[in-house]
Amino acid sequence: MAQQTGKLKVCIKNDQTNVKIPSGIRLLIRRCCHAVLISEGFTQNAEVSVSFVSNQEIKKLNKSYRQKDSVTDVLSFPLTSEDGRMEINTETGAVLLGDIVISIETAVKQANIYGHSLSREIGFLTVHSMLHLLGYDHETSPLDERIMREKEEAVLDKLGISRELTYTTTPEN
Repeated sequence: MAQQTGKLKVCIKNDQTNVKIPSGIRLLIRRCCHAVLISEGFTQNAEVSVSFVSNQEIKKLNKSYRQKDSVTDVLSFPLTSEDGRMEINTETGAVLLGDIVISIETAVKQANIYGHSLSREIGFLTVHSMLHLLGYDHETSPLDERIMREKEEAVLDKLGISRELTYTTTPEN
C-alpha cells in the first residue's frame, strides 16, 4: 500500500523582472517539491516558499548569509528552531520547511551551458534545495555529496526529467 503524504503548500513569488518565467514552471516546482517529500517519506502537512530573484539580489543574499560575494544559482533557508526542530505554522499545523531562492538568470545560463532544458535546470535546483531544507548537505563530505546527488537524480528520474532525457542536441549540418 502506498504511503500517504500530507498536503503541501508551495508559495511561489517572482521578485525579478529580467527574465520572463515560462509557463509550466510553477507547476513543475510544485511537482518537484512534492516528489522530494514522497521520496523522503515525509508524511506531515508542509509549506515551502520559492522565490525567483535576479543575479544582483542572490549575490546580496549569498554575501549576507554565506559570506560569499558572488552570484549563485540557488540558496536554501531551512526553518528550524534553535534546538534543531522544524517550525510549525500555528494556524495550520503544517511544518514550515523554509525558503528556496532561485536566480532565474543563472538558471537560464546554466541550462545553456549544460545543454539541457530550463525545466530540467529549475527542476534540479528545486529538488536540490528541497533536500537541503530536509537536512541534507553536500558540502560536509564526499559521501554526503554522493548521497544527495543520488537522491536528486532518483527524484528527477521519477518526474521524467532525468539528465539523460533532457539534454538538447543541435542538429548536424
